[in-house]
Amino acid sequence: MRVLVTGGAGYVGSHTCKALAKAGFEPVSFDDLRRGNRWAIRWGPHVEADLADRAAIEGALRQYEIGAVIHFAAYAYVGESMLDPALYFRNNVANSVTLLEAMAEAGVRNIVVSSTCATYGVPDSVPISETHPLRPTNPYGESKVMVEKMLAWYGQCHDFRWSALRYFNAAGADPEGEIGEWHDPESHLIPIVIEAALGLRPHMQIYGTDYATPDGTAVRDYIHVSDLADAHVRALNSLLDGMASGAVNLGTGEGRSVREIIDAVARFTGWSPIVVEGPRRPGDPPALVADARLAQQTLGWKPVHSDLEDIIRTAHDWRQQGLARELSAA
Repeated sequence: MRVLVTGGAGYVGSHTCKALAKAGFEPVSFDDLRRGNRWAIRWGPHVEADLADRAAIEGALRQYEIGAVIHFAAYAYVGESMLDPALYFRNNVANSVTLLEAMAEAGVRNIVVSSTCATYGVPDSVPISETHPLRPTNPYGESKVMVEKMLAWYGQCHDFRWSALRYFNAAGADPEGEIGEWHDPESHLIPIVIEAALGLRPHMQIYGTDYATPDGTAVRDYIHVSDLADAHVRALNSLLDGMASGAVNLGTGEGRSVREIIDAVARFTGWSPIVVEGPRRPGDPPALVADARLAQQTLGWKPVHSDLEDIIRTAHDWRQQGLARELSAA
């Protein structure tokens, strides 16, 4: 079966393309490369087009005889969404409508969607289960709630089968070193701390030191990107096997604070980054930790690469590869 992977040139999307290929699927990446990387497209064909272009989506669905879709194409920066909410509603919500319309027209009715723990907002308690109310505190999380609601209605009205994977903080890189995280500018904590420890940036900033957490810094549940990729393949297979539609958390169930990440990177590299403390960012909850038991029950999934040392080692090795490439090209 060929699977259309929107955002297949992105971080989680490219790792999922590799996992799909290993599982016997043929991934077809649909990515305009605005925020993706051409070098990350290594498994299957690539359609370079904007998800707002319905004709391009319909053409890809027909040309490649697509049997299912995994939908990653979305903007995912909380801070950016607070500055420009229209960008997020246009790209994440309106473009998802276009995709679903094209799928319905083509008769493709199986879809796995990249969702997020940002749908929960500030949780009443942690770990967070799928039954927790959805109260996003930023436009990014709100846009994903809207997409999940659309999926439910498309399921009811058009017999779509869908799975929304609400994952927590993606981290790490392919253990085989073929692909990894590369954003410009980088916004994720672990690669930022690694770059600061390696002297590739002058310092790193902590946003908020007065949260009601053990050390005052924000706590997140970090999950290895290869574990996330595996979950998307499992979700797709489960839908094809008749699993009921719905939302599922992906996480480890263990929270790590910003200071814990800094200390762990310092132990691994032998270098402590220069740290600058600053105020909280608007829209950032104090703690987000998953209750991921449903994923194990319904998908047979549990993380196997998400030990913090493994995450930091693979992220560090990938960044070192990138530094070697930059030096050789200079």
